[in-house]
Amino acid sequence: MIASSEWKPNQPNPESFLARSESGHTFTLDTSDEHADGPSPVEAVLMALCSCTSVDVISILQKKREPLQGLTVTAHAERRQEHPRSFQTIRLVYRAYGKLSRKAVEDAVALSKNKYCSVSAMLSGTASIHAEIELDESQPLP
Repeated sequence: MIASSEWKPNQPNPESFLARSESGHTFTLDTSDEHADGPSPVEAVLMALCSCTSVDVISILQKKREPLQGLTVTAHAERRQEHPRSFQTIRLVYRAYGKLSRKAVEDAVALSKNKYCSVSAMLSGTASIHAEIELDESQPLP
């Protein structure tokens, strides 16, 4: 896997970086206080965590034939005060939509955290990661 980040001093926002993936995708990371052009690198890591664990939970629940209608994962993180300012604690809130078995969702979240999610595995070396599950039988927003 290959990724890169490019910075140029003459760009409109000198605190932004163009990130590229081996698969050809690009996005802007913005280290300014405003983050007007994109997320900060640390925000992008949290976004990756939410996406990575979502993939696992959705796949597991579908294999269990649970009637999942939607899933939102939100990360609330605290960073260390000293450098490097890595994550100290991360609270993941899983909001699952549909008439789901709580045990099935709990099992899927545990499997993601303990076995499948690569991003979670990387972050768990420095951060304590906790999960909360909210079940919502209503339909998710479009």
